[in-house]
Amino acid sequence: MDNETIQYDCFRGCSVVKGEEEDELFYRAGCCKLSDRNILKGIEDGTCPDIFEVRFKNTRKGFYVNDSGQNLTIGDFVIVEAANGYDLGIVTLAGPIVTRQMACKGTGREGTEFRKIYRKAKPADIQKWQAAIAREHETMIKARKIAAELGLEMKIGDVEFQGDGTKAIFYYIADGRVDFRQLIKVFAEEFRIRVEMKQIGARQEAGLIGGLGVCGRELCCANYITSFQSISTSAARCQDLSLNPQKLAGQCGKLKCCLNYEVATYMDAQSRIPKVQGPLEFEDGLAWLRKTDILREIMYFSYDKNSDADLYALDAEEVREIQEMNRAGKRPESLKTEPEPVMPEFVTAVGDDSISRFDAPKRKRKRSRNRSRNSRRKGGKEGGE
Repeated sequence: MDNETIQYDCFRGCSVVKGEEEDELFYRAGCCKLSDRNILKGIEDGTCPDIFEVRFKNTRKGFYVNDSGQNLTIGDFVIVEAANGYDLGIVTLAGPIVTRQMACKGTGREGTEFRKIYRKAKPADIQKWQAAIAREHETMIKARKIAAELGLEMKIGDVEFQGDGTKAIFYYIADGRVDFRQLIKVFAEEFRIRVEMKQIGARQEAGLIGGLGVCGRELCCANYITSFQSISTSAARCQDLSLNPQKLAGQCGKLKCCLNYEVATYMDAQSRIPKVQGPLEFEDGLAWLRKTDILREIMYFSYDKNSDADLYALDAEEVREIQEMNRAGKRPESLKTEPEPVMPEFVTAVGDDSISRFDAPKRKRKRSRNRSRNSRRKGGKEGGE
């Protein structure tokens, strides 16, 4: 199988093998954004045997009912019911794990009207689906030009065609409210399809497009984040980070989502660190707080208020004791006599996996030994003479 005949569609989690007569599609679970691990694989409890999770482009998913009793498994391409016409998606979850996913999304079995899974996709359905997908990029470029000509302050980030090619979802970003009634009429006349406009945020756009972050890993919004929480600069201040917009902003132009990851840990550590509003009083002078290691709970003081040349480390608990002594009118002898706090040692594995660790050890050269022997012989002859 030539690599030239394979096309990888990471936006939908599948690969397309171009054939002479017809195309073949294969499910690729590794490409699925926001995919969920089936921790209950191989377990049957009979709770939702006919409910399946079906995935479409990017992060759009839905729960559908298989009321016809077809034999469906994960990775099957199926034709499902849509508001108008039909759509084509991939079965991503089946079995008891679907019940847990429905609970996470706030969807219950009772009181919810699920759309139907009609059947498995046929080769003709797949060809029609691929023809609709081929129009998405060109449609997005034209849609951006039309929006600019109408003077609308919006950005069309992505276009998703329905499986039957009769409808398209236009994902757009806008800071304020946009009156796109005229835009929909132009789109319908230009592309000959039904149009649905869906507004998304900058973080959601980054999740749709994907990419790599400064850490070298896939963007969190494209990998596993399903709900975007508000992020403020207080999260950076809590972690004692530099308030540099270029370092704190992600590819979406907003504050990085990872700023919220360690906030709880830092706040817990800060609750055990005393607040120092003034200097600590010692017999040999005043000691001023210069910096704090929050996670290790160590505070650094200096006798010079404006210099970090000579810093002395104190444990947070020791600082609290010294503050209590100062309130009682007592002063410790000196900051220099205080024992240094025991800091945790961080073990690194750098160098343990050296490339040359399997090489044979080099033999030591014998020249040095021969030279010493010759010098001894010469010395003995001269002494004998």
